[in-house]
Amino acid sequence: MATTLCFDFGNTRLKCAVFFEKDLKEEIILGNDYEETIQQLIKKYNPQKSILSSVINHNNSVEKILAQHTHFHKLNHTSKIPFTTPVGKPETIGADRLALVAAAVDLFPKKNNLVIGLGTAITYNFVNKYNEFLGGGISPGMEMRFKSLHQFTALLPHVKADWNFPLVGYDTRTNILSGVIIGMAKEIDGIIEEYEEKYSNFNVLLSGGDTRYFSRHLKKKIFADPHLIFKGLLAISEFNQ
Repeated sequence: MATTLCFDFGNTRLKCAVFFEKDLKEEIILGNDYEETIQQLIKKYNPQKSILSSVINHNNSVEKILAQHTHFHKLNHTSKIPFTTPVGKPETIGADRLALVAAAVDLFPKKNNLVIGLGTAITYNFVNKYNEFLGGGISPGMEMRFKSLHQFTALLPHVKADWNFPLVGYDTRTNILSGVIIGMAKEIDGIIEEYEEKYSNFNVLLSGGDTRYFSRHLKKKIFADPHLIFKGLLAISEFNQ
């Protein structure tokens, strides 16, 4: 079976997913992007293909090593993708957003899909039933909101994410948890409603590391998959072979 390594280098974490054909077998959190780290992955899994989505200034040696040992593809605005992109400045679209949209098109073809990525930032990515990625929106993510409350005030602490909190906070920590997490949930619900009013045959996908904190607070029925970006990377890798 063909093995593919899908790398997602985000602002918070460096991650790699191992696929055997189309089956996701393992997700790995990388401690760094050193040459030795990538070489160890290649030695362990002996991949035939690899793809990299990066929104950071990563170690360029990563690309060289992957190209030497696999059929390597770096996702960017010149990649072949199964949808069209906004005509304005496609080179400014984050690779992570392209991967999320690719997953939606692959999993739910011929539908109007809103793909919401919960990472360092929240990204709202809309691709219509004609496979046209029209854009969307970006707003601060959960950890960014926690940090800003701490950094831009004199006394508020830096709260760590937790799913266990009441609607009515009883101390500073639970007040912040309620305000940030439920506030974000209501933001997401509200934006979904705006799209629903405009588009029929409508589908919503939710992904990202923070998904588990919000799914219980959302009133809308949503397809939640924390591995969506990896499935999109695999689809793009196959599309570019």
